[in-house]
Amino acid sequence: MKKILIGLLLVSILTGIAAADGMIIPVPPPDVRPEKIPPFAIKYHHVNITIDNQYAETEIDQVFKNEFSRDLEGTYIFPIPETASIHEFSMFVEGEKLDGEILKKDEARQIYEDIVRQLIDPALLEYVGQDMFKASVYPIPANGEKRIQLRYSEVIRCESGICHYRYPLEIEKFSSGDIESVLISVRLKSNKPIKAIYSPTHKISVSRINDYEAEVSYEEENVKPEKDFELYYTVSEEDFGLNLLTFKDGENGFFMLLLAPKQETKEEEIIAKDIIFVLDTSGSMAGDKIEQAKSALEFCVNSLNDEDRFNLITFNTNIGEFDDNLVDSNSENKKNALEFISKIEASGGTNINDALLHALDMVEDEERPSIIIFLTDGKPTVGTTDNEKIMGNVKDENSGKARIFVFGVGYDVNTHLLDKISGGNSGASEYVKPEEDIEIKVSDFYSKISNPVLSNLEIGFSGVSVRDSYPKELPDLFKGSQLVLFGRYSGGGDATITLAGRTGKEEKTYSYEANFPEENSENEFIPRLWATRKIGYLMDEIRLHGENEELIDEIINLSMEYGIITPYTSFLVDMDTDLSRPEGIAAAREGFSQSVVDMAFNAVTGLSAIKSAQTTQELKEGDIYESGSTRVEHVGKKTFYQRNGTWVDNDWDGDDASEIKYGSDAYFEFLKNNPETGKYLALGKEVNFCSDGNCYIISEQAGAEAISETTIPTTTIPAREEDTQVLFLSLLVMGILMLVAVAALVYGKGRK
Repeated sequence: MKKILIGLLLVSILTGIAAADGMIIPVPPPDVRPEKIPPFAIKYHHVNITIDNQYAETEIDQVFKNEFSRDLEGTYIFPIPETASIHEFSMFVEGEKLDGEILKKDEARQIYEDIVRQLIDPALLEYVGQDMFKASVYPIPANGEKRIQLRYSEVIRCESGICHYRYPLEIEKFSSGDIESVLISVRLKSNKPIKAIYSPTHKISVSRINDYEAEVSYEEENVKPEKDFELYYTVSEEDFGLNLLTFKDGENGFFMLLLAPKQETKEEEIIAKDIIFVLDTSGSMAGDKIEQAKSALEFCVNSLNDEDRFNLITFNTNIGEFDDNLVDSNSENKKNALEFISKIEASGGTNINDALLHALDMVEDEERPSIIIFLTDGKPTVGTTDNEKIMGNVKDENSGKARIFVFGVGYDVNTHLLDKISGGNSGASEYVKPEEDIEIKVSDFYSKISNPVLSNLEIGFSGVSVRDSYPKELPDLFKGSQLVLFGRYSGGGDATITLAGRTGKEEKTYSYEANFPEENSENEFIPRLWATRKIGYLMDEIRLHGENEELIDEIINLSMEYGIITPYTSFLVDMDTDLSRPEGIAAAREGFSQSVVDMAFNAVTGLSAIKSAQTTQELKEGDIYESGSTRVEHVGKKTFYQRNGTWVDNDWDGDDASEIKYGSDAYFEFLKNNPETGKYLALGKEVNFCSDGNCYIISEQAGAEAISETTIPTTTIPAREEDTQVLFLSLLVMGILMLVAVAALVYGKGRK
């Protein structure tokens, strides 16, 4: 029920609205009542985007389905992104070009208002304040389909090496049902090297062609997208491109730092690594598991770089090894290693302690990054089986600071032991469910870490106070990888960011000039993504070390403030109690503890243990996290909760609120004077919110119906920097023209 659209889809949709990236408003035949027209559906929605040095061309291909028994005429409208500067807009229906027009904000606002009045639903009001493309479409055949293609071009914004593209995908929520196929493909080209590529809204796959070109894609089936597609990418001539995005509201400063190495790395710039593969060959690995694991090892050995060193260790009741020491990855050693792998068989118990200590004993040189890839499908059953002793032994033995990456296979693994081993040794855990392929998981992981370019990362800040950043442990940088760091900051102004790390035997330091503004209303997504990561770390602390009242309170407060509702905090949306009161927070703690018990969050082994481990990991990586609740909405930087049928701003302060009746003249006059509030009004007919120091109650039952009945404050809209520049240039040009006119007049009089 995104943005209270259940009403639109179950009642108002009977008027026949449909949408993909745009929407069609049907014109009912004279003898048919609007509610008799079934809603349009979307068959597919494909978008191809080419961005070449800020010049973006977007091509849209979509199919609408008319399930009415008669041909229909409709008006197609497309809300143009606020930041877009459209150069060209054309529309094709079944290959034939149709005329359309671009309407500016005031004309577009009137159309949106008219639609809202017609549908008796405010959901479209979030697009007030945007330009619109509009065209007529006829016929939309009875019980048939209509293919529509659009093309438009724009110049996207790039500031301080960070480029931002937005596509209005959110409007697809108006579709009457799930869309069979949604595909967005982006081809990036730049004269400057492309570094980080990141979407805060969608899970994207990135394929880097070279330093100057990359391909990005997002694809899903049978979905109804409910967020605009946003893409950020950075450009830099530096070997390690570092770019900064910030958001600051009063004292609350947040930042997102994007760090990525260049793509075209010379062979000598790749750091030689030592890598040890440790494979569980106990009896429980017999069958498909051992065969998939062997295939994964074969891939990894074949992919070793020439300067690498490696070894293979197998363990069951006893420990086996390919060689006594690390060996060079020459063709002879690789050949012998592949032969060793081919002879591996599964039998015996699971001696995790001795296998890890044997691998750590081979770690020789801190000047080369040392990596242990450890794969097991069970709990320790042989030798030292006490978890605390195993972790202590690993900690004591790992003087060479090897990074330990763990693959847990199946549901019998001890997730707490494996996560503590990987987390305490600069690594990570990956879990392979019974239905998943071990070979694919391990091979994909190895491909990402096969070419290290900077290890032992440290990032420092001077000139600004930075705290509470995530991830806590910075990973090494590999060719084709990137680091996204979120954190808090105080104060503001010019600052210096330093990046330090090791490339082989050399310690290197890089410096970057940055600015942390005292106030910045852009990038509203940053606080929520920061909070998601922090909740992930707090949840992991509770999972691995037990409940703690202070941690629970912090999780609850973050969840409520930012609307991050996890499976373990979903009960919060049902709590109408003020959590700031003692009884409120006490009830919330009790609810959290009960959720932990009900969902077996602290389970060590089994399906619940794997789910808990994966959920906390997703939160810690938290680029995208949906609450899954129809009673929580994120609108800009605000979080709304539905209370007794009313959407209430989490910052709501009801004192001296102005009351306005939904759908009245006062309502639309208020919208006209305060277009930026349309995104809040779009939630529904009952909304309580605060904006720019003023609070409002929108209600269908009561409130002012005419502006004359009450004094309603007008919210001031801060001018964007580019708007200010345009105004300044316009005034400057006008001044010059006036001076020229005056000079001409004086000159003319002089000649007379």
